[in-house]
Amino acid sequence: MINFEYTRTFSAKAAIDALAKNKSAQFIAGGTNLVDLMKKGVMAPQRLIDINGLPLKDIKADATGITIGALVPNSTAAENAAIKTNYPLLAMAINAGASAQLRNMATVGGNMMQRTRCPYFYDTTMPCNKRNPGSGCGAKNGYNRMHAIFGTSESCIAVHPSDMCVAMAALNATVLVSGKKGNRKIVFTDFHRLPSTTPHIETNLQAGELITGVHIPKNNFNKSYYLKIRDRLSYAFALVSVAVGLEIKDEKVIKASLAMGGVAHKPWRLPAVEKFLVGKKITPEIIEQAAELGLQNAVTVEHNAYKVKLGKAAIKEAITKAIA
Repeated sequence: MINFEYTRTFSAKAAIDALAKNKSAQFIAGGTNLVDLMKKGVMAPQRLIDINGLPLKDIKADATGITIGALVPNSTAAENAAIKTNYPLLAMAINAGASAQLRNMATVGGNMMQRTRCPYFYDTTMPCNKRNPGSGCGAKNGYNRMHAIFGTSESCIAVHPSDMCVAMAALNATVLVSGKKGNRKIVFTDFHRLPSTTPHIETNLQAGELITGVHIPKNNFNKSYYLKIRDRLSYAFALVSVAVGLEIKDEKVIKASLAMGGVAHKPWRLPAVEKFLVGKKITPEIIEQAAELGLQNAVTVEHNAYKVKLGKAAIKEAITKAIA
């Protein structure tokens, strides 16, 4: 780890101004991902701007939905009564991620900004376009069992690691950000980017912007479930995960929202499946068709073809458990 300067800030303006003065600076809150990357030499910011003093730790519910401050710890969000009651999908997803100790430290904003766990990204001796643009993608012809089957490019096949973000995508959340030009909102499904030719640009945040919170609109999902499939039950990242939110009335689907994790560079929504389910009674045959539809455009590499079969099974199980 290189030497770095450290600054504490106590307002969004001060944090944004400090970031503007040093292009290699990084915000730090819980630091559960950034510090690891610094230790391994993957990231080397010259200055860390500590934002823990910012007033971004509130959870506020109103008639439009719920707003979660960027500095709310993951564990606090998962245990919040309003979230557990009205947005149980989010609570389930957060509790499926990481260990209890990490959830106590990690923040909602930091969770959104965490970087891929691709081993070629973490290994500084290997080529990686995310870490060193133009160097190549070691995973393309390497051991790529954990890698993406949707939205890939010749430059990158890494997956996004977050469980929380999969639920946020399914819940139609909006990211609240602040910068030199003022405040703006980003639809959650547009926040993270697909790799294309610039996999090192991972979000649609503009230079100098700070995440201040996330807003989840009120919904009428009366059936929901988050399913995470991993190599071991203890702390491990998803091979495949599925977030399901369903509004069912008179045994028919009024609205459906589904997203997958572990399959793309960003949380992967399934709009075709959502459209297919609306107006239908959920039966084993409908669930089977939904699963086939969800994986129909998957593109595999040498070691991850199993994710197609696993993804179909995960969709079926997630919908089945949601309506159970």
